[in-house]
Amino acid sequence: MSAFVGLKDELLAAQVEARSAKAKLEGEVALNSQLRTTIRDLSASWELEPADESREAARGDALVDQLCYLGATLRDRVRDTLHTGVKRAMAVVCSGFSYDMEVVSHGFVTYISKTDAENEERIHALIDDAEVPGERLANLFEPEVLPPETSLGADDGGEGQDMD
Repeated sequence: MSAFVGLKDELLAAQVEARSAKAKLEGEVALNSQLRTTIRDLSASWELEPADESREAARGDALVDQLCYLGATLRDRVRDTLHTGVKRAMAVVCSGFSYDMEVVSHGFVTYISKTDAENEERIHALIDDAEVPGERLANLFEPEVLPPETSLGADDGGEGQDMD
């Protein structure tokens, strides 16, 4: 009889363990679903090809692959945006002023007669002076370089909301 009592205790412990494992698995499945939705929404907002989820669903590393692709693609887009912004800013400067574009393309002009600290101070002052007009110019080009704004996560109660 004591053998049955021991088996009963083991069975109860196994049931508790199974329930715990089931709860963890359900949490992982829910998280996986949220990640897939977020990746799909981000990809759509940046007008990227959606991943073929039917083919990738069987692979455990599909989400990692999708995130790596998304990260690399967005890095390329940001790089292209930076280049577009700089080129547009140079075109704006040339449209109303007479500057040697070759000189401008080398960045800040420093003076040999000044110390590095004096040149650095001058450069920071120039950057500070350009802050407000630079923001205004950047706002003009935002529609050209940014994807349209979307409401990511709208179907799960809102963006950035924790599901704990």
